[in-house]
Amino acid sequence: MTIIAEILNYLRDLSQNNNREWFNANKGRYNELKEAHTGIIQEIIDRLSKNDSELAHLQAKDCLFRIHRDIRFSPNKLPYKTYFGAYICAGGGRKSPRSGYYLHLEPDNCLLSGGLWMPEPKLLRRLRQDIYDHIDEFLGILERPSFKAVYPGLDGEMLKRVPSNFPFNFEYEHLLRYKDYCITTKKPDSFFDDPEWISHAIDIFSLQIPFHRFLNYTVDELNGKK
Repeated sequence: MTIIAEILNYLRDLSQNNNREWFNANKGRYNELKEAHTGIIQEIIDRLSKNDSELAHLQAKDCLFRIHRDIRFSPNKLPYKTYFGAYICAGGGRKSPRSGYYLHLEPDNCLLSGGLWMPEPKLLRRLRQDIYDHIDEFLGILERPSFKAVYPGLDGEMLKRVPSNFPFNFEYEHLLRYKDYCITTKKPDSFFDDPEWISHAIDIFSLQIPFHRFLNYTVDELNGKK
């Protein structure tokens, strides 16, 4: 059994036993899988950085999301997440404000994703403006055949109407109504049974590079880094 299969099996068990007693009784199993997962993410970072040099020197530990849920303000009081997530992004990993790569491991819901999720309002306004001002460049990224074959479109919630500061008859007004700028490809659990799955993941993630560069130009400019 592969490490990813072991992780997914653990997560299945956790979803059926989402309580502190079970988690603590299986803490050794969790720690072993977390360590293996950290190593996998570091390998992805090191190999992906050959295509995206901004990732050089990024550490996996800074990219991993904790398994404990914040239940303080949530009606869902289950204490643990039932997935392993990692946000691979220059400028702070999971805490980075920039567009980056996201690997989500969850039984029957494994994702290779990327982009900007829930950007703050000021950034979201600037992103929409830059997309409007540079629509040909943005469309060129989204419509590139190799990209579109893997990421057929943007994901996430949308406004019902185009924001008021843009013309309502803009041909691509739907691109201005997104609340997030993310792309996702879903993979079956069996994807990770292939001994070369990391190489395939690197290829899939590398398609995102022009998408990140477009979004991060706005992020960096807003943060005074341009």
